[in-house]
Amino acid sequence: MKKITTISDLKKILQINREKGLSIGLVPTMGALHAGHISLVNKSVADNNVTVVSVFVNPTQFNDKNDLDRYPRTLDADTTLLEKAGCTIVFVPSVEEMYPEPDTRTFSFAPLDQVMEGPARPGHFNGVAQIVSKLFYAVEPDRAYFGQKDFQQVAIIRLMTKQLNLPIEIVSCPIMREDSGLALSSRNMLLSDEERKKATKISLALFKSTTFVPDKSVEEIKAFVKESLSSDLVFRMEYFEIVDGYTLQSVKSWDDASYIVGCITIYCGKIRLIDNVVYKK
Repeated sequence: MKKITTISDLKKILQINREKGLSIGLVPTMGALHAGHISLVNKSVADNNVTVVSVFVNPTQFNDKNDLDRYPRTLDADTTLLEKAGCTIVFVPSVEEMYPEPDTRTFSFAPLDQVMEGPARPGHFNGVAQIVSKLFYAVEPDRAYFGQKDFQQVAIIRLMTKQLNLPIEIVSCPIMREDSGLALSSRNMLLSDEERKKATKISLALFKSTTFVPDKSVEEIKAFVKESLSSDLVFRMEYFEIVDGYTLQSVKSWDDASYIVGCITIYCGKIRLIDNVVYKK
């Protein structure tokens, strides 16, 4: 596995591979890798001749500086995991390398970015689009891999790829969970032991709610999930929405869409966690 820190060196080595007819997969990450990330790497290694994993904590997608400062950084452990997983190249650029000058590009993903995470984190998806597009231009992958835990983000990256007319297949991979059901996240390591135990209630409430469909209404399911988690003061819910899985717009009835997903963002103590569950597909 090669460790590369500059775009120019990355492009040179990938061009050599491309000229040999080798396929290239990209797994963009912000590091603090866990089994969820490694499942994406495994999928890329299986699908492609060359797998590039980027490790970069992107400042433009954080609208809260404290959240940026708190984000875990574990590069040594990350590179060990990546080598074991068969990663070909780990790309670890500096902020100056990715942003030699301010990125003033503004993207529009309406209506996908006007719901859920959009209002909750102003500018977040524009920052995501800035860095992912930069990585796409640097790597020019055949395929790029993202986890379904970031459900809204995957939908927006698909749209961005179409808008920019990039010949890249976006591969969405299933959520990986701890044995308790808690969705794997780099932020989980920031939870105290007690918070981590309580955080398992999030997935339990979501899974339980799926057993009531279609007998209970959309509003009844939303009320059940919110009530299940509001009783514990460790939680502060930002939103729970039940949406069309393609448009991300709220549904009022199980007949409103062929693909329906419940998306939640909730604070456990000071740590912001996200999860989602499929109600209909």
